[in-house]
Amino acid sequence: MPAREVCRALAQGVRAAFPDADIRCCPLADGGEGTVEVLAEALQLRWVTVPACDPLRRPRKAAYGLSRSGTVAFVEMANTAGLALLSPQERNPMQTTTLGVGMQIARALQRGGVEIVLAIGGSATNDAGMGMATALGWQFLNAHGQPVEPIGAHLGQVDTLIPPRQPLYAAVKVMCDVTNPLFGPNGAAYMYAPQKGAEPADVARLDAGLRHFAAVAHKHGLKADPHLPGSGAAGGLGFGACAFLNARLLPGAEVVMDLLGFEQHLLWAEVVLTGEGRIDAQTAFGKLIHRLCQRAARYGKPVLAFCGKLEAPRRTLNAIGLKEAFDINASLPAQMSLQERLSRTAEQLEYTARQAMLTLFR
Repeated sequence: MPAREVCRALAQGVRAAFPDADIRCCPLADGGEGTVEVLAEALQLRWVTVPACDPLRRPRKAAYGLSRSGTVAFVEMANTAGLALLSPQERNPMQTTTLGVGMQIARALQRGGVEIVLAIGGSATNDAGMGMATALGWQFLNAHGQPVEPIGAHLGQVDTLIPPRQPLYAAVKVMCDVTNPLFGPNGAAYMYAPQKGAEPADVARLDAGLRHFAAVAHKHGLKADPHLPGSGAAGGLGFGACAFLNARLLPGAEVVMDLLGFEQHLLWAEVVLTGEGRIDAQTAFGKLIHRLCQRAARYGKPVLAFCGKLEAPRRTLNAIGLKEAFDINASLPAQMSLQERLSRTAEQLEYTARQAMLTLFR
């Protein structure tokens, strides 16, 4: 569900428990799906639609948000390289690419004098930004001097990098939704590739490919640190943005909260309600809820989280900073299908929020 609809359902649940409650709805995002949509209304962005492609290179239209001044373009990778663009059967980070992300950026840069703010959550890819760079004029060759197709399966084949004839002159900020390094046990492949459709053998190969790719980039003098927090975001696009765009990696949730003036709402609130698809070990790696809890803790404000699946033990919830977390599907019959559960998200959010408020604050 879009952030605004989640806010609305939670607010209805609170009002069902306490009709006189004062409530402020403040949709947030952390760089994943819907980030630019959240910013568009608050910042009065203008949508610009351009030709691009999806993670499997199928043509599609994609829109980025342009600031009122025309000097800042907000690009969301999920619009072209997002997991939601693929059916479950199509998901395979060995075969997907960030090419469409680069196509969006290239179109935005054609305007001239534009700063790029790139939101990189919700990816279906694990190509370290090779596809994005290809769309921006970079060439990737194997040991035989032949072009390498920019997909995750081919990371280990890259031997030579050739920069574009015209260097890119643009300030680029990247909104990351996680703090993972590029490779290793907590890297892009091992932490996130399985949920993108990778088999165990694929995960090991992707991780090895990321290590190789980082070594090749270093050999060619590109100043990108694979250990920098956020380098492993979006299948290594964080690393690729640093390497090929000289980008700055920023915590997406912090950027969004600052742009929306969220601090004033925290000062006003007695309790904060928020949501996430699944709360698990990944949530503690800089996801929105984690960042939100860190800010709320500064003012002693408790945070309640509502999710579709709760896979975090109490110690993880404590590490995230949550007072409580609630599985909105807990009251539904175990045999209910995923599709049925998804169709009831709004009513289950409302129902669970009501029960939580009555239990904790009556």
